[in-house]
Amino acid sequence: MLEPVKDATGTPFWQYAARGELRVQACADCGELRFPPRPCCPHCQSFEDEWRPVSGRGRIWSYVVPHPPLLPDYAAQAPYNVIVVELEEAPRIRLVGNLVAAAGAALNSLDPGRIRIGARVHVVFSDGLPQWVPA
Repeated sequence: MLEPVKDATGTPFWQYAARGELRVQACADCGELRFPPRPCCPHCQSFEDEWRPVSGRGRIWSYVVPHPPLLPDYAAQAPYNVIVVELEEAPRIRLVGNLVAAAGAALNSLDPGRIRIGARVHVVFSDGLPQWVPA
């Protein structure tokens, strides 16, 4: 399995995910939620931030089924999906992940033909990695 790249600004995201929590960075001054994490608020230019929990509910905004698999480590799981999820409480925030049948299920546990733009999903966690399941 590939490991996510963790930089200093985004490390808290992965620490919370390892505990089974979905949190996104927010400006501590104006309250604007933002993702991906960054040092400065694009809304008010403040450098103060905090990590707020979000519901983990959203809708599929886009998806792709790579053919052939782009990364050799994933070839055994093809066909698999990669989805972009628009968060319910922050529609401008979109997270990338995989749609699976249940937490910890294989990346190919759902038939790609069942994926629909706009379908409701919610987050689950497997080994500290956010995944998505149909709501």
